[in-house]
Amino acid sequence: MAQTVDGLTPMRMLVTRPEPDAQASIDRLAALGIEAAAAPLLTRAALDFHLPDLSGFAALAVTSTNALRALEEKGALAALHHLPVYAVGDRTAHEAKALGFAEVFSAGGTFERLSTMLALARLEGPVLYPAGEHLSGDLAQALVPHGIMVVTATVYEMVAESDFPEGTFSALENGTFGAALIYSRQTAEIFCRVVGEKLTAAKKRDLALLCLSENVAQPLVEKHFTRVHLADRPDEEAMMSLALAFAREQSGS
Repeated sequence: MAQTVDGLTPMRMLVTRPEPDAQASIDRLAALGIEAAAAPLLTRAALDFHLPDLSGFAALAVTSTNALRALEEKGALAALHHLPVYAVGDRTAHEAKALGFAEVFSAGGTFERLSTMLALARLEGPVLYPAGEHLSGDLAQALVPHGIMVVTATVYEMVAESDFPEGTFSALENGTFGAALIYSRQTAEIFCRVVGEKLTAAKKRDLALLCLSENVAQPLVEKHFTRVHLADRPDEEAMMSLALAFAREQSGS
């Protein structure tokens, strides 16, 4: 059970991101005095893949920790450790360092910043981009104007849940959870499909959804969820700050 912090009354939130990140967020929320439970709407599955000949590559670009975990599961990381890593944000950069990469750069949390950082890096060779089956951005296309070749390797896919656990759905409907944390647009779309269509109109107006960015929130707004809150930045630190501010507002602290 979460402990209170600075007199904050404990409240419950729902974390919808995939494991193991969901548990990491739950642990951080607990440290803030917020009880939480996980209901992942996506599950990562590593694909069978073959990386190209690695000679000549100048860097590794990573937009998700899931790509690094898929490479690790397939035993492909050791052959890549000599490459500098350009990560989309701090969490991905931290994961790369934990997995043994020595030279890691963080773009600060957005795909556009990663593209700019790579464009300015003066790389002398192509970039290897291990990614998911459904890309949120086309890195290869973004770097064409800068004369940088990107080789994309599809190493994992995110499998959507077809339904929500009945007990968790009931807890959402009866107000047991004060808010749900939504980290990706794909998760938001699934939430709308498997949860939003079953909630009463009153509950859709009442349920607070804490979103990583405006892009993540858009499907929820379109489906008439009205209590949508945005993090100041698209990263975990900002999501935790948003959750704490919301919990304090609800408790009157």
